[in-house]
Amino acid sequence: MRSPVNPLPVSSEAARSLDAIVSGELFDQVAYFFDALVDQREKLSLGGVQVFDVKDPFLSGKICAGLAHLLVNADCDAPELARRLQGYRAVMHFTASMDTASWGIYYAVAGLYALQKAGLLEAAVSPQTLESLRVRCDWRRFVNSSDYTLIGLPTNYYGVAFSIARLRMLLGWEDASASEALLDKTLQHYATHSGPFGFCDDTDGEGRFDRYSILLIAEICERFIETGLPVTPHLRDLLRNAVDVVLKLGNTQGDGFCFGRSLGPYGDTAMLQILAVAAHLDVLSAEERPYAYSLSVRIVEKYISFWFNADTHSVDMWDQGRRVDAYRGKSRILGENLSLLHQIISANQLWIHAGFQGVAPHTAAQLQTWLNTTQAPFSLVPFATGTYDRSLAIYRDRGRVFSLLMVNGGHSQHMNSPYYPLPFSPGVVEGIADSGPAFAQLMPKLTLQDGTQLMGTAFFKDIRSASQGNTHRVHYRMDTMTRLGGNAPIEDERLSVDVEYVFEPGKITRTERFTPKLPVQVRCVALAYLSFSSGPAPEGCNVRFHTGAVTAFQSVGFDICETTVLDNATAFRSPNGPMHTHVQCLRDSFVATEPFTVQWTIHYT
Repeated sequence: MRSPVNPLPVSSEAARSLDAIVSGELFDQVAYFFDALVDQREKLSLGGVQVFDVKDPFLSGKICAGLAHLLVNADCDAPELARRLQGYRAVMHFTASMDTASWGIYYAVAGLYALQKAGLLEAAVSPQTLESLRVRCDWRRFVNSSDYTLIGLPTNYYGVAFSIARLRMLLGWEDASASEALLDKTLQHYATHSGPFGFCDDTDGEGRFDRYSILLIAEICERFIETGLPVTPHLRDLLRNAVDVVLKLGNTQGDGFCFGRSLGPYGDTAMLQILAVAAHLDVLSAEERPYAYSLSVRIVEKYISFWFNADTHSVDMWDQGRRVDAYRGKSRILGENLSLLHQIISANQLWIHAGFQGVAPHTAAQLQTWLNTTQAPFSLVPFATGTYDRSLAIYRDRGRVFSLLMVNGGHSQHMNSPYYPLPFSPGVVEGIADSGPAFAQLMPKLTLQDGTQLMGTAFFKDIRSASQGNTHRVHYRMDTMTRLGGNAPIEDERLSVDVEYVFEPGKITRTERFTPKLPVQVRCVALAYLSFSSGPAPEGCNVRFHTGAVTAFQSVGFDICETTVLDNATAFRSPNGPMHTHVQCLRDSFVATEPFTVQWTIHYT
């Protein structure tokens, strides 16, 4: 039997369709949390964390939305439904008084609206609890009701406020006036900060583009779908831009975005969400749909096989040598589980609506063949142009995908390696959340005689690319360097730099030519490579590795390179696991009177 909307055969019970995974392992996990909350309530412990001892402002809302899936998707005649309703009612009673904010409020009203649509709200939530939630779950807690300006939050929270106001209206708690005003604010924000290319700056014009810049349009469209608003042709066009990036990054391992902040499983599920919303809105072509679905299945398979730890009944972003931003610290373990489950279950519902319930995905070999055929080996995606350029270069090589990010990390992030201009790829080059510049991954760090430290990380100009055969080049310049030490990047005019990347099969070379404006005393030039490969064999300024994806590292422009075997130290953990070798290259003191060059090359399988 075949689905009328795609050519893939409907799977048997044993096949790993997306719906089979979600209705199996993921709903089992929701049920586990449901029972644990009912039984243990405020005493619940997960992964060694007393989850209610930590004041997570989003947790009560995530509980409301996450557990609601179990009720909404239950068979109405199932004998356990009455028990589930009673348990949900009890959980909502003890969580309703918890402090909640912004995203937590959104999750709460979304969960309540889902129950209302299913005809279960009155049975699942007592009148007293519902009244308490009506008062507490209000967009006015972080928005001025007089002029709809945000209270101490960045402008991307307009979308959260709109969603809350719209859902409150659908719950019968207020009229449509606020949601209409906040929708205008949301769309104005997107237009102001996305520019001609359709990707949203995550700051007020500093030039920070990351996972969320590409995901945000899908979130906006999904809020429209969730609350019954028509998605305009313009929004669909913007969503198509995001889809194009996701397909360029597509792979058979289920890997998602690997640059910027807030990664871990969220880097993967962001791509899942974009593809699911696009499928629901018919933004994908007929040819793309089954392959986008297959990519989605790979992402969820990775969630089950890699991110989920069956021993702890939890997603694992914090142990086994993994590290994520402090924002997603282990103290929020229950909330992170519930938000990821909510995101994946919601994506599955969109794919079901698109006609893919029970549909078998393409095999990995079929998916890889399609990606090789349809996605260019190299592409340059512009984010912004003007005083400074911001772009993403994507290089595909024999199943590996590299993302060369060229943006300004901006305040609080410019010094952290996930925002460096590096060719990120899992297992080859990765950043470290909240790293700071102490071990600047693959970036020459210049320390001047006066103690100033400089790197070329923020002020990109004239980004351009050229391809010839299997060789692809990216060039940019910076007329000023970034002075480290401040919350925001500071321009330093004492040196400029020209940078060229050369991508070839199995090999990436970066060459930097620094030019002093006037003679400058350089105390040292340092460069670190934090590698997942093991068994280093240094020879001069080159290193060969015995095992790992990277087989060799070569450098030019240094006096010495030394290697250190790492032992799962916190400072050297990526979202995907620990680095194993630290290569440290140094050039000693010199006076820069003329241009000087620093170069490194990575060889990989």
